[in-house]
Amino acid sequence: MPRSPSPMAAEPTLNLEALLARAGVENSLARELARYGGLVLEANRHVNLTGAANADELAAHLLDSLTVTSYVRAPYVDLGSGAGLPGIPVALATGLRATLIDSTGKKARFLESALERLGVQGDVLGERAELLAHRPHLRECFASGTARAVGSASTVAELLLPFIAPGGVAVLQRGGLDTAERIALQDASLMLGGAVEAEIELGERRSIVLVRKERPTPARFPRRPGVPDRRPLCG
Repeated sequence: MPRSPSPMAAEPTLNLEALLARAGVENSLARELARYGGLVLEANRHVNLTGAANADELAAHLLDSLTVTSYVRAPYVDLGSGAGLPGIPVALATGLRATLIDSTGKKARFLESALERLGVQGDVLGERAELLAHRPHLRECFASGTARAVGSASTVAELLLPFIAPGGVAVLQRGGLDTAERIALQDASLMLGGAVEAEIELGERRSIVLVRKERPTPARFPRRPGVPDRRPLCG
């Protein structure tokens, strides 16, 4: 049975619900997102989950998470979930079961607790993506995946595309791509079995980049833990 937020989280939860409703989010979804946001703000006092320190700041992150919902389908994976963004809002909005990946122990424990308290169907994998992506039961097993703020675009592609089945799509939330990063992502995607399909501008230097998986990723990717971040492909 999902538990209600503590009294400490009640006020930000109500504020979040009002902010989301004013932004056009349907009432029942706004309520569920606000419950989740209350958990984040409550836990953020003890664990560094997100830079959002209040309801106004977190509402922007929740709304940004909803921008990817039309591009995802089951089975679905979220890489570098952190506080659960965008994975948990996506699950709440779509009803999809979410596999959330974050190698930081405190964050993984928060994600497990949040799924339980919200009654959301999902799994939390608290290990590095570079290792998980080489496991047969996870490699190329997902129709879609998201990643938000976990490195350069080509680094994210190397970490996420090995999880995506051919025909599936990697959905990258970016703060805008300059020419050099765009070219690096295009070249890295080809090496990884994918191709950049679209770049959707959202305004305020925010964008969604869709990378379609066209063929299996070569077995050598992703490289050893830490290498994709230190030496981005085609960077």
